[in-house]
Amino acid sequence: QVQLVESGGGPVQAGGSLRLSCAASGYTIRWDCMGWFRQAPGKEREGVAAIDRDGSTNYVDSVKGRFTISKDNAKNTLYLQMNSLKPEDTAMYYCAAKRAWCGGNWFSGFGYWGQGTQVTVSS
Repeated sequence: QVQLVESGGGPVQAGGSLRLSCAASGYTIRWDCMGWFRQAPGKEREGVAAIDRDGSTNYVDSVKGRFTISKDNAKNTLYLQMNSLKPEDTAMYYCAAKRAWCGGNWFSGFGYWGQGTQVTVSS
């Protein structure tokens, strides 16, 4: 059974940093497209960052230069390093997996999702 469990969220002041982790079990993430998504109250879910099986990455414009997605295949864990956080980054953050290459569809087609971890950035 595929399971994704996020951790690392919490309250932080603007300008601060957090590192989110997503531990996968039941399969290996090595061959998957993995992504981080977020959803703020009253807003649609949006793709934040994704990493392909070859390590290539893609980011939504609003986080470029501030967030870094990475994965440790040996630990079967996905990460999101978030620096220079802003109040508008406040959201529930979700880890997701797609059993395929990301290809050109970086933020669509994800079939496995975690339960989410809350990030709250205060000004």
